[in-house]
Amino acid sequence: MRAVIVEQPGGPEALTVVERDAPQPGPGEVRVDLAAGGVNFIDIYQRSGAYRVPTPFVAGNEGAGTVSAVGEDVLDVVPGDRVAWAMTPGTGYAEQALVPAARLVPVPDGVDLETAAAAMLQGMTAHYLVNSTFEAREGQTAVVTAAAGGVGLLLCQMLREKGVRVIGTVGNAEKAELARAHGAAETVLYREVDLATEVGRLTDGQGVHVVYDGVGRDTFDAGLSVLRPRGMMVLFGAASGPVPPVDPQVLNSAGSLYLTRPSLAHYAAEREELLWRGREVLGAVADGRLQIRVGGRYPLAEARRAHEDLEGGRTTGKLILVP
Repeated sequence: MRAVIVEQPGGPEALTVVERDAPQPGPGEVRVDLAAGGVNFIDIYQRSGAYRVPTPFVAGNEGAGTVSAVGEDVLDVVPGDRVAWAMTPGTGYAEQALVPAARLVPVPDGVDLETAAAAMLQGMTAHYLVNSTFEAREGQTAVVTAAAGGVGLLLCQMLREKGVRVIGTVGNAEKAELARAHGAAETVLYREVDLATEVGRLTDGQGVHVVYDGVGRDTFDAGLSVLRPRGMMVLFGAASGPVPPVDPQVLNSAGSLYLTRPSLAHYAAEREELLWRGREVLGAVADGRLQIRVGGRYPLAEARRAHEDLEGGRTTGKLILVP
């Protein structure tokens, strides 16, 4: 089977396609024939060395497919089952992967496997952000940065369903239209206008209850400035680079603000919570309440191009690799 590996950290050219023997599942493991693997910023962080991973390693952390073999002690998964997973290193960029059975979520009827692969990591991320990190409620106002990105489009939809007014930041008019189509009440072209001024105008100077920021360095300071007293900055990514150190006194002087840097790994560590989030996301996809936009579909051999497109900000929605 083919897999995309990283021998040494580096740029997109560090992604190499190799041939490997079909993996054999050990105790508690399941072998899955992948229909698709998700492409995420965490893959870029791992490939570049920003997140250290022992080398060599198979790239990717997310996918969906059909079970082809199970190891000892696996009782609730059988060959032929359709499954999906996320936050499982070494499992996404390959034709076959070994996945711990405890990390699998069943894919319901009515959801194709490519869509399931596209939904898992970003869908569960949006789910924990609006349900757990900050419990969004009707009547609130939120800023979502990169609102036309994969997580951004899902946040817009989930927040709208909860009755939250969404102000989305985007890079161009096309992305603004896409964000509005997925639930943003207003959009701000943050490269052309001052975000703080525009949000102040849109909220009559009141500010917003929460900022969901997956961009990081380029939007963090402006995001803090648009929060109302006791508002929360939820920094869940760093697409533009890491945020410099923050003086806690800034949070005080700006209105007793909250700042958190959450990760899906800590919001789906236990199987019960993983199944809750995964089933709610895939269930919403199945019944049409949640739309998954696949913005790019690449063969394994073009994993490098997928990373270049994602890093270059040339994409919307979700990118997937298809063996």
